[in-house]
Amino acid sequence: MSFPEYRPRRLRRTPAVRRLARETHLVPSQLVLPMFVREGITEPSPIGSMPGVVQHSMDSLRRAVAEAAEQRIGGVMLFGVPEVRDAVGSGADDPNGILNRATEAVVAEVGDALVVQTDLCLDEFTDHGHCGVLQPDGAVDNDATLERYTAMGLAQARAGSAMLGLSGMMDGQVGAVRDALDAEGFTDTLILAYSAKYAGAFYGPFREAVDSQLKGDRRSYQLDPGNGREGVREALLDVEEGADVVMVKPALPYLDVLADVKASVDVPVWAYQVSGEYAMVEAAAAHGWIDRRGAILESLLGIRRAGADAILTYWALEAARWLRAEL
Repeated sequence: MSFPEYRPRRLRRTPAVRRLARETHLVPSQLVLPMFVREGITEPSPIGSMPGVVQHSMDSLRRAVAEAAEQRIGGVMLFGVPEVRDAVGSGADDPNGILNRATEAVVAEVGDALVVQTDLCLDEFTDHGHCGVLQPDGAVDNDATLERYTAMGLAQARAGSAMLGLSGMMDGQVGAVRDALDAEGFTDTLILAYSAKYAGAFYGPFREAVDSQLKGDRRSYQLDPGNGREGVREALLDVEEGADVVMVKPALPYLDVLADVKASVDVPVWAYQVSGEYAMVEAAAAHGWIDRRGAILESLLGIRRAGADAILTYWALEAARWLRAEL
């Protein structure tokens, strides 16, 4: 009878050996928590399609970011939900707008204990739900939108945001915002470019979370799901324009793009585990079809293994508690 000369199972024999031989590690500092703050509410408002996630009031937001700092996660990404919207998203660069006020409050609450990040996009603030200014024919005007992005970026930097998350997928957005920041003395403000953001089916719960007014779709500016090389090309352009970090979004359906971007750029690469990914796991777990904790941690580890240096995930706090308990 012939026996194998090499036995790979030796490296899997005990929990201690498996820990020592593990190639990919996940720690709380690699997790970023997306958070929604809604204008005009005094108590957190649950989001039906995202069990466990809420639209925060200003008071509950302060409490939540304090907990995030205690769990030693990497940062928070803030999204504002205004009471009033208009065609150009005027609330986005209003110093008294919900997102900028929330940013000031979060920075005052946690200081440098977390990297305070802000979503730089107009979709939450426009009455048509698109990420930019519209032309008379309804198409998004790229260059007019860049002017709005630079104003929004400066407002967020003045409010204290450490990192601006440019998620609108407009051509030239990184260069335009970088130039504006540098001209105003915000040379230390970081830019996170959502470089490979795909137009797909996994954003539905998020649109409930921000009360999106979108009619139609965003396929004229977000990437086609069939295009992998284009995602790499977008990331390289954003790095050339001055991005400090680049992002692939969503995460799970685009792990191949994530790996290719990681191999192609020399800046940190992040991924966003989006609302649809979250909702699928929560729904399956609620029916008893999968092990919830195991699926959450395995999905995060898979994103890390594909190349993500950090992950935006709605499970950031819960996962951080689990990971810290294992230490």
